[in-house]
Amino acid sequence: MPTDVQIEQSWKEVLKDEFEKPYFAQIRSFLHDAKQRKRVIYPPGPLIFNAFNITPFHHVKVIILGQDPYHGPNQAMGLSFSVPKEVTAPPSLKNIFKEIKQDLGIDPPNHGDLSHWATQGVFLLNAMLTVERGLAGSHKSIGWQTFTDAVIKKLSDEREGLIFLLWGRFAQTKAPLINQLKHHVLQSAHPSPLAGNRFFGNHHFSRTNELLLGQGQSPIDWRLE
Repeated sequence: MPTDVQIEQSWKEVLKDEFEKPYFAQIRSFLHDAKQRKRVIYPPGPLIFNAFNITPFHHVKVIILGQDPYHGPNQAMGLSFSVPKEVTAPPSLKNIFKEIKQDLGIDPPNHGDLSHWATQGVFLLNAMLTVERGLAGSHKSIGWQTFTDAVIKKLSDEREGLIFLLWGRFAQTKAPLINQLKHHVLQSAHPSPLAGNRFFGNHHFSRTNELLLGQGQSPIDWRLE
């Protein structure tokens, strides 16, 4: 693990047992070795835990689960589906914006940085927190899924009334980790164009806000401008 990696204090406390387990030491060792061998890993070290740092444990209201970071230059920023403002939105993110337009009438923004969602309690978690440049899914077996499964379980066990948005078959495999008697799980096809148009019409953004309002919580402002 790069020495410049830090994680927000509430998450550090909630996940302290995970950080001490052998599998996490293996993740650290793998990433250290990759750095020594001059492998390019995304996102940069300070952004590996960006989702955690922007959205503290007790501020989480909604979880949007992704698979692994973007593997192209300058794209990955530690938030699922999000890219920095100067980077063109990838196809899946463009489809997310199209659904928001259909659902809520909000015009697509001119950038793909979802940090504004994260500051409102939308936890943008990837199941794998790192990837090697140009190699999608290259870190799927190094231990990250053990870690992020524990993250999902902690949220399920220690919080109530959270809204999990599970898009696509991979995300939906995480549903058994969630206590659906305490939380809301909304599922649909993935926003990728490879899923055809089946993502459109799920109304997950308006449904999320209806659920939040029903629990006496403030809705998410899905606008990014």
